[in-house]
Amino acid sequence: MDAEYEPLDSAAEPVSPTGLAGLIDDLRRLGAEGRDYVGAELDYQASRARFAAGAAARIALFGLIALIVAVFALGALVVGLLMALATLVGPWWATLIVAGGLAVVALAFALAAKSGYSRAMRLILPRDEKGDV
Repeated sequence: MDAEYEPLDSAAEPVSPTGLAGLIDDLRRLGAEGRDYVGAELDYQASRARFAAGAAARIALFGLIALIVAVFALGALVVGLLMALATLVGPWWATLIVAGGLAVVALAFALAAKSGYSRAMRLILPRDEKGDV
């Protein structure tokens, strides 16, 4: 491992102007290709965003139509239930039974929403040692 190395003498082999020009041309081409790639990537991502926005709009529209139809169906169910019960117990009792049943269902969903809200707030908000928020 006693090999002796001669230091490179930069003056011994000067860089030819054509070699430097070739390097500069390569760097320019690299920059142009990089710009082309970035432009193509931006176009691709923009088209993906347009597609996602269109899909989200269609999904929202279909969901809104489904909600409207579900409300009409619930209204028809209530009217049918009123008509059916009215023949058995009379119109006033039928109204009271249907309204009471809907109130119980609404109360159950309200309590479920309150429980979910309370659970989320316990996870989100910090508490001190006393348990106060």
